Amino acid sequence: MSEPALDRKDVVAMVASFGDRPVDEVGERIDSIQLAWLVHQVEQRYGVQIELDDAQFGRMSTITGAVDVLREKVMVVEDA
Repeated sequence: MSEPALDRKDVVAMVASFGDRPVDEVGERIDSIQLAWLVHQVEQRYGVQIELDDAQFGRMSTITGAVDVLREKVMVVEDA
């Protein structure tokens, strides 16, 4: 099995780019503005349109949850 196209380091770096701060200042929690920025960044980087339902949004309140959901979304697009 190949490595996922998106990992925790990528997500932390994208969240850190919002506000131009060091990655070590990114906490586990993601607020709604950071989440919107993150989804936009993933869409731009991977050339995808990400559709999220309420359950997926709910899972993305943390870096860990965002990694899981976004990895699923990016992998589905790559497999298509």
